Amino acid sequence: MAGHLDDNQTLFSLPREGLGGVGSAFGRLRVRTFVATRWIAIAGQAASVLFVEFVLGYDVPLALCLAAIAASAWLNVFLQLSMPSQRLATTPEAVAQFAFDIVQVAFLIAITGGLSNPFLLMIMAPATIAAVSLDIRLSVSLVFLAFACTVIMAFVSMPLPSPPGEVWDVPRYFRVGQFSAVVIGLAFFTLTAIRVSRDEARLVRALDAAQVVIAREQRLSALGALAAATAHELGTPLATIHLVAKEMAADLEKDDPKYEDAILVAEQAERCRSILKRLAQEREAGDILHARLPLNAMVEEAARPHKGRGPLVDVRCLAHAENDEKKPPVLRRSPEIIHALGAFIENAVSFSSMEVSVDAVWSERIITITISDDGPGFSASVLPKLGEPYVSERSSAHAGGGDMGLGFFIAKTLIEQSGGEVATFNRPEPEHGAVVRLRWERSALEAETTWSAHENGLSDI
Repeated sequence: MAGHLDDNQTLFSLPREGLGGVGSAFGRLRVRTFVATRWIAIAGQAASVLFVEFVLGYDVPLALCLAAIAASAWLNVFLQLSMPSQRLATTPEAVAQFAFDIVQVAFLIAITGGLSNPFLLMIMAPATIAAVSLDIRLSVSLVFLAFACTVIMAFVSMPLPSPPGEVWDVPRYFRVGQFSAVVIGLAFFTLTAIRVSRDEARLVRALDAAQVVIAREQRLSALGALAAATAHELGTPLATIHLVAKEMAADLEKDDPKYEDAILVAEQAERCRSILKRLAQEREAGDILHARLPLNAMVEEAARPHKGRGPLVDVRCLAHAENDEKKPPVLRRSPEIIHALGAFIENAVSFSSMEVSVDAVWSERIITITISDDGPGFSASVLPKLGEPYVSERSSAHAGGGDMGLGFFIAKTLIEQSGGEVATFNRPEPEHGAVVRLRWERSALEAETTWSAHENGLSDI
């Protein structure tokens, strides 16, 4: 069972644009977000400049500072008048706004001390936010822009604001430390933001795929209900046809050629009514069976599509109790659990040599399902990543190693949402093969009524 689940299945073939890439809707910011955060920055910048100038009484290039702040304010006014606030900013628009913010902050810092200004670290803010909402290439470009502005400030800047008649000479080592802090901060925060953004994108895509699984099961159930409703609705017109045909036959002589036709119509209408009645009864019985099923039946249902897929791989399903209880527990039928079990079994079959074992064990409190194979097992590099939504292509090169597929993450998420736990490990030496162990509290899965009650209910239909 080494390697990963195949994320190329139709079930999981969702668009791959949702990884924070160019043109992706994921991670893009609304115009309102840009405007709101910029207004906050404008307020902070204006308050700082005015405080230093009028409260502390330091010499500040007030005209240049207010001009830079006014440029941001006019940009916000333009955006609010020309664009709907809820519209998503396109990638070029976002890049342009982030670049403007970086240059504007760099200009303000340069005219108020450059590397000597303790607010130098604020230049990292636009670059970090850009790393969350843009792809790697554009994020790195904006980081280099911030870095270039910082380098320019090392050579071109105005003195740090100081009290009248004084000139503050900031030590060279302080400026070097400021420069180093910006460079390290840009690298660290940008890489962290990119990683968080990509993981979130994978998570969103995986959860979307899980919703597709659940929605498909719901559609199948709805089709069954529609079929039952159709059978019920057709019953009335067929009864009318049957009645009219019998009355026509009663009014005709037996030697009349139309008599046999009327009898035939009546017989076929009655046959159709019988078929629809049987379908309705099977639907009712199916609803009961669909809603509840014993543990061994659930395991068999999950494994059935994967039996016989590989001519050399035998899928064996076992169910037994740890105590003297003979009948398996009756569970609420969960499409999510059945799908997750099927995904784990499919993965085991794909990497098994000869045999896959699905062992269901129950006690008074716990239900455990263990899926094991005799394949190469999980590699040491894969085990720490199991359960993370990594997306990769299935190939023979990944057997026993490589990144895990999206399918494993979806299956694990579905099991955990049902109240279960998932443990993965390899068989102890000298055996080989991978093991996935699923564990639930029995009360989390068990149906409220017993299987015998359902059997009695079915016998009355």
